[in-house]
Amino acid sequence: MISRLVKSTEAKNAGWLIAGRVIQLMITFVMGIFTTRYLGPGNYGLINYANVFVAFFTPVCTLGIQSVIIRDFVNHPGEEGKALGSSLVFRLISGFFSSIIIVVCVSITDSGETATIVIAAICSFQLVFRAFDLFHYWFQYKQKASVIAIVMLVAHIATSFYKAYLLVSKKSIYWFATAVPMDYLILAVMIYCVYKKNDGPELIFSRKKGFELLSSSYHFILSGMMVAVYAQTDKFMLKQMLDETSVGYYSLASSINMMWVFVLQAVIDAFYPAIMKLYSVDQNQFERKNRQLYATIEYISLFVAICFTIFGRSAVQMVYGEAYVPASDPLKVICWYTMFSYLGVARDAWIVCKGLQKYLKYMYLCAAVLNVILNLLLIPISGMNGAAVASLTTQIATSLIFPCFVKELRPNIKLIIEALFLINTR
Repeated sequence: MISRLVKSTEAKNAGWLIAGRVIQLMITFVMGIFTTRYLGPGNYGLINYANVFVAFFTPVCTLGIQSVIIRDFVNHPGEEGKALGSSLVFRLISGFFSSIIIVVCVSITDSGETATIVIAAICSFQLVFRAFDLFHYWFQYKQKASVIAIVMLVAHIATSFYKAYLLVSKKSIYWFATAVPMDYLILAVMIYCVYKKNDGPELIFSRKKGFELLSSSYHFILSGMMVAVYAQTDKFMLKQMLDETSVGYYSLASSINMMWVFVLQAVIDAFYPAIMKLYSVDQNQFERKNRQLYATIEYISLFVAICFTIFGRSAVQMVYGEAYVPASDPLKVICWYTMFSYLGVARDAWIVCKGLQKYLKYMYLCAAVLNVILNLLLIPISGMNGAAVASLTTQIATSLIFPCFVKELRPNIKLIIEALFLINTR
């Protein structure tokens, strides 16, 4: 039934993105097994702890521009090169300074832990290279999802060979920390080359254009930071209140759950341009398209969550070994908050069209505070499971409860509920 909800254009673009990610998933899955087993829960947790700081600063580096740049392409088709060029410069600068700040922060929070500081410094380099993610949105706007899928796949294969070399050579944890920045560096070079080959418009830096985009996107910076806080606080507090081994177990549970969410992201990316265009053309179709998107996310997420709940423990034990069995407990909780998390991501298109970005920062600020409080209360009682429950509760509150207190956002909650019952989705 869900397949009927997606029309040919969105289905085709989502299909390319999903197909590419499925192959990447297979490669990541195999490499992840060997890497996770090789590093062990402690070292694996240490790398993931370092990436917590990267996640905290990612919203600052993206500047929220990814949420509004497609709309700018639609409204100003002759200024694509100027929008991309200006955004790229701004993001490169923010990425560089964020990397420096990360090193300073880790040096303070984990003073004397040299390994943690060095690994955090290495991981932070990815923030500079991730600026080139902006080109993905141009290809989405041009309905060329196949190009993105192929480039990402080739870059990922190259990085996988690098990881295989590290495993065969039995390199230290520091070398494995370079894998993610390496992945983004290769992808940045390739996506830029393909952009030029596809006759992408000349990149032009315009400070005026850059600030125009920021004037629309700055709401997403603070809201993104608040999202990062309540999405990463659990790992940070597990490290500070327990140890890096707990972070390792919890991170594995999160990683297993994240192995499939590319499907949801691909669906959102495929729907996004159509939703943007329909807003100024047909309000009924605009609302129907949003319901279709929400329904797709809801039903796919529910199916996967049930599977993880039933088969999670056996899968972890069989694939990652007895040493990682404790990761199966938080996995059974974490898998249920995916639906609420990605409903929030999908909602961004509706919010941008309605010009309601200003409310996001207040909702996510409340979510961040709630998450910190819940983690402080639940981690001492239930450890990793307490952190998972805190995250689930926060996601539900952010997606369904907090918006009810804002009059302008209530219509979106109605769309989400209607989508669950497949009302007016055809």
